[in-house]
Amino acid sequence: MHLVIIGNGIAGVTCAQTARRLQPEARITLVSSESPHHFSRPALMYLYMGHMRWPDVKPFEDWYWAENRLELIHDHATAIDAKQQQVHLAAGPPLTYDALLLATGATTRYYGWPGQHLQGVQGLVSKADVELMAACTPGVQQAVVVGGGLIGVELAEMLGARRVAVTLLVRDAHYWGSVLPAEEAALVAAELRRHGVQVQYGTELTEILGDDAGRVRAVRTSAGQELPAQWVGIATGVQPNLGLAAGTGIETDRGILVDERLQTSVPGIYAAGDCAQRRQPPPGEAAIEPLWYTGRMQGETVAHTICGQPTPYRRGPWFNSAKFFDLEYQTYGQVPARPEAGQASFWWQHPTRALGLRLHYRLDDHLTLLGLNTMGLRLRHEICDGWLRQGASVRHALEHLGAANFDPEFFPQHEAAIVAAFNQQQPELAPLVLRRRKGLLVHLLSL
Repeated sequence: MHLVIIGNGIAGVTCAQTARRLQPEARITLVSSESPHHFSRPALMYLYMGHMRWPDVKPFEDWYWAENRLELIHDHATAIDAKQQQVHLAAGPPLTYDALLLATGATTRYYGWPGQHLQGVQGLVSKADVELMAACTPGVQQAVVVGGGLIGVELAEMLGARRVAVTLLVRDAHYWGSVLPAEEAALVAAELRRHGVQVQYGTELTEILGDDAGRVRAVRTSAGQELPAQWVGIATGVQPNLGLAAGTGIETDRGILVDERLQTSVPGIYAAGDCAQRRQPPPGEAAIEPLWYTGRMQGETVAHTICGQPTPYRRGPWFNSAKFFDLEYQTYGQVPARPEAGQASFWWQHPTRALGLRLHYRLDDHLTLLGLNTMGLRLRHEICDGWLRQGASVRHALEHLGAANFDPEFFPQHEAAIVAAFNQQQPELAPLVLRRRKGLLVHLLSL
């Protein structure tokens, strides 16, 4: 079997590694025009900030690929001939495949703003984006970032590291209004203020203005303002990269349409990662999941199917984590920005520090836990994931919160205050009792 994979991101590389383990004799080829080797995409911002170098973001040494007989081709795939089962390349000869995986990722989503073509206007998705940003921002004093998701804050932090004044345009009434409840958003807003980021809420971009040299000089907003800017970052989301699927007979919608085994409408061709759109995702799950860990899971899953072990993709409970400058964020399961009918949330916040915990649950007899948000606190993934898979109650989670705590040793612990707050907010329930953190007594006696 010859497996050809277009894209060497986490989905493509995980598929290649898994397929090599399942079929030791298979020929496996990875094609990418972005970079000659796989790199850690979440580390892009640290390259720009000077915290890391390009060699530092390669998870595998150069010898790894030849040692595992994974062929790397640094070239641009231009077309797919599904009848001949060939991939055409810009520079090299065509590749004939037995199975083909499209792991082509995503691109920045633009909305047709006047002036979005100007020099100094860009998103942040790829290696080329970081290189372009590094080339275009020297000497920049003022920047505008459009959009308030995770990429928007990353761009603000990157620019701030080079002492560029940043204004963030957020169309919602508070930061990431479609995802975060108001209390979590308020903590993020305070963190942005602490780092000197100016945020305009309820404000959208209407036009980008240029100078005589074709470079951005300012933006106009829906509030009628003209804000000076020598660089504009677009952080209004990403869209699946569908370019290679055009004209192949592969069915697409917003993404490349796949079934539960990540197979496209064309036999022998699969899609995984940011470019894939599931036709029938389970209730409560998104059809497109542009995250690192879901890309890894999809890459592993599709490798089994390609290697003769048909396996449906089953994500399990949702999980994500991020940092807003110094404020750490974790989310597990379902935590909507506003509780739905038959659901409720318990929110605890430290009175003086940027710390918060939300437990979202169903208003049934069991008070079934649906999801968790943490701000400035660290919880163990395996425990939170287990609670959600087992249908644990919010009471169980609170009583065993100490076991989930993953803060460094000797950090202040807040479980008792959290449980006391829940007891105060829910006086109709029998008082909760916090369980001891596992191993704490033994550790103290050993000192």
